[in-house]
Amino acid sequence: MNYNLIYLLLGTMLISSCARNNNTLTEKEKAEGWELLFDGQSLDSWKMYNGGAVTGWVVEDECLVALGQGGDIGGDIITKKQYDNFEISIDWKAGKGGNSGLMYHVLEGENLIAPYLTGPEYQFIDEEGFDGTLEEWQKTGCDYAMHLPDLNKKKLNPAGKWNNSKIIFDNGHVEHWLNGEKILEFEAWTPDWYKKRDSGKWEKMPEYGLSPVGHICLQDHGAKFWFKNIKIKSLPEKEKEKVSLFNGHDLTGWRIFGTEKWWAENGLLICESGPDEEYGYLGTERYYKDFDLTLEFKQEADGNSGVFIRSIIEGTKIAGWQVEVAPKNHDTGGIYESYGRGWLEQIPDEKENILKENDWNTMRIKVVGDEITTWLNDMQMVNLKDEKIGDAVGRIALQIHSGGGIKVLWRNIELKEL
Repeated sequence: MNYNLIYLLLGTMLISSCARNNNTLTEKEKAEGWELLFDGQSLDSWKMYNGGAVTGWVVEDECLVALGQGGDIGGDIITKKQYDNFEISIDWKAGKGGNSGLMYHVLEGENLIAPYLTGPEYQFIDEEGFDGTLEEWQKTGCDYAMHLPDLNKKKLNPAGKWNNSKIIFDNGHVEHWLNGEKILEFEAWTPDWYKKRDSGKWEKMPEYGLSPVGHICLQDHGAKFWFKNIKIKSLPEKEKEKVSLFNGHDLTGWRIFGTEKWWAENGLLICESGPDEEYGYLGTERYYKDFDLTLEFKQEADGNSGVFIRSIIEGTKIAGWQVEVAPKNHDTGGIYESYGRGWLEQIPDEKENILKENDWNTMRIKVVGDEITTWLNDMQMVNLKDEKIGDAVGRIALQIHSGGGIKVLWRNIELKEL
């Protein structure tokens, strides 16, 4: 009997079997809701960040390969779909000196020139062969520039060898796994998380890490990298309780944009034009997607203001949608886009008398998917469906309009995430 031939045939069968098992799902995985982000053949699930068809990446031997043509800006790819709560698993292999990573909850936009401005990153890097000094927060397995892994559990294979990484994002609870070991876990959006975010690398990047939903991103940072067996499973959204966005005492949970005046006094949130008489915003620290928001407002002086939804702010330049708060006969409850299209829907003239002058008014804003509905003093003002709104996520923000002479009081700001 020719045992050498038998061993050769068995080895060939094993190699073929391994190849067939790459970039596939078992029946059990399919039943559990897993989906492939790469099938070993095409790039159909991916696009360039802020762009179109993929360039600088190829399919090679059933691997998704970054060719090393990217840098700090440019070269990264993102999934066409967005994900909120998920578990993702990926096999990766670094070229010598290679530097890459997987980001999640990445947003696109005119003011967002790179994925890392919004997306937290699980770092992949050739620690031994990297040309330069690495800080601990730059090494494999880190929540990049935020949280460090447990080194006692970290077992990293060198460049040229395959590693498996897994990220779990479950309603703000985050876990990093490497080669079968959980090496890191933390809670997003806690006071400790914000302290880390605002005191390090991300201090001047106020949109970093806030979104509860977004694209998955793979980074090309100038070195060749290989990926395979990229699969993801959505996790259920937990029921949220109604919360108060304003505690009645201070601006905890909010961030001031601009030089106009915002302060808390006697249980009220007060905004007033400052000496610059420019636009000013008070935005939530958190991003929100779908929600039901109620608040009360009283216009003490010129009430040209508004409530922005799903908005991103840079300085005092805001990209988002405003539910108008304004003096009578100026469409309070209507919806205005702050860039591009202007008014999307104004209120009927016969509803202008619903606004109570020199008195408290109640505004309700419900946003679900691409649909937004507004009410003023229990009267529906507008109902609008818009694809562009449906794709967005961002801050809730209160506005002071430019021009000076504005003073508006706010109270009882309550939100229920949907």
